[in-house]
Amino acid sequence: MIEEFQDPLENYDPKEYTDPVERALAEEPVTAIHHKPITTISPETPVRDALKTMAALDISCLMVEQKGRLAGVFSERDALMKIGTEPFGDRPVSEFMTSNPIYVHETSASASALCVMAVSGYRHVPIIDLDGNIQGIVSPQRVTEFLTAKLN
Repeated sequence: MIEEFQDPLENYDPKEYTDPVERALAEEPVTAIHHKPITTISPETPVRDALKTMAALDISCLMVEQKGRLAGVFSERDALMKIGTEPFGDRPVSEFMTSNPIYVHETSASASALCVMAVSGYRHVPIIDLDGNIQGIVSPQRVTEFLTAKLN
């Protein structure tokens, strides 16, 4: 006789949270954090144009998109640490961007974005859907807004 499968988590009691921040980080998806708008550029965009875009929009990070997919991230840090004083104006951002950045899926818990920031040292974490399409970006300011709202 074949015994019927019994799920070991069948009688699992979900964790009860007393702290609203802890609950939000564990249970709310990363998309609950303000993650739009985002600004995308192509890998061929000249660095000069990327920097002008960042300055005009008063942002510190651009998503580098190729064929609808995340190709990299170009940030202030890339400009400061990788470009330095060498001539760069007409060179493409693909030479300086952070390629294959660590990202989180839109279905991931919001805490996952904080983990990427803490463990990997990135200030900007891309959010993609399960098909690999860019959905947004999480920054320290957006995380702070999210957490502050949970405390009130």
